[in-house]
Amino acid sequence: MQASTKKRRNRWLELIAAYKLLQSLLLTAVGVGALRLVGQDLGDLLTNLAQEIKVNTEGRLVSFLLEQAAYVDDRMLRNFSIFVFCYAAVGLVEGVGLMLEKRWAEYLTAILTGSFLPLEIMELMHRVTVFRAGLFAVNLAVLGYLVLHLHAGLKREGASGEEDTADNEKQDSAG
Repeated sequence: MQASTKKRRNRWLELIAAYKLLQSLLLTAVGVGALRLVGQDLGDLLTNLAQEIKVNTEGRLVSFLLEQAAYVDDRMLRNFSIFVFCYAAVGLVEGVGLMLEKRWAEYLTAILTGSFLPLEIMELMHRVTVFRAGLFAVNLAVLGYLVLHLHAGLKREGASGEEDTADNEKQDSAG
């Protein structure tokens, strides 16, 4: 009778993978939403929305948004969608790779997450919000875990490599 050698799943990697997959899903929805706005008058849509939810269209924020909507054209919406879809695809690759516990996905996620932290810090310096602070904290935790996990994996590989080298040297001297 053989003992089961089923590998134990890393719940933290699965949680990070779920976060990346959810992020990809939300980005895809944003991209689809932007494409649905192509060919429509964004100013009219926002004015109707503001009136529907009973927001004063003469207020500073709403009037500013309505003014800025005039600068958004179909080309800009398409380009935005392409960028968002590409970013969602990268997140999908990260999420699936992490779910499968692939080492390359851990490195990819650590590098990408770390590369965006300076931008998040600049955003926090500009204006602190609960959302920005929470996103920064989550991404910092993801990066911290992945760095520690990758480091521990390198130590394990190094230790097993040293044992293999010592065994090979004993075999070579005996042979």
